[in-house]
Amino acid sequence: MTMFEHLKTFFSAKTPPKKPLPEPDARLALGTLLVRVAMADGAYLFEEVEEIDLILSQAYGLKPLEAAKMRATCEQLALHIKDDRAMAERVRAAVDYEHRLTKVAALWSVVMADGVNDEREQALVELIEDTLGIDRSDSEAARAEASIP
Repeated sequence: MTMFEHLKTFFSAKTPPKKPLPEPDARLALGTLLVRVAMADGAYLFEEVEEIDLILSQAYGLKPLEAAKMRATCEQLALHIKDDRAMAERVRAAVDYEHRLTKVAALWSVVMADGVNDEREQALVELIEDTLGIDRSDSEAARAEASIP
């Protein structure tokens, strides 16, 4: 086989099929919501990515690389799954009220990670809070908790 034929074969080779996305459980649903909130303003910044990794690591006892891999999966899910209410309903069905409050605080910490309070991000968190069944006063307390360094 000539060099040209090798190159032609190399460049015409099909790419391996992509792995299908997993069906999101409550953990992946939360991660997907964290990513969707971070992306809501059209700017997905390093500070937000770093905050999401920290949240996933702490919430699920993951090592940094494991958290980053989980976030990467959640990023793919966030691009394909557009029903934020359905994701929040998965979290609500699997998580008690007190733990849902910690998830809301985590969402607010992502909103505040880049130092910019964008109303699109805030509106999405409020929609998620409503779907999670979070009381307004509890929501305000979670938001305040997230803003304290």
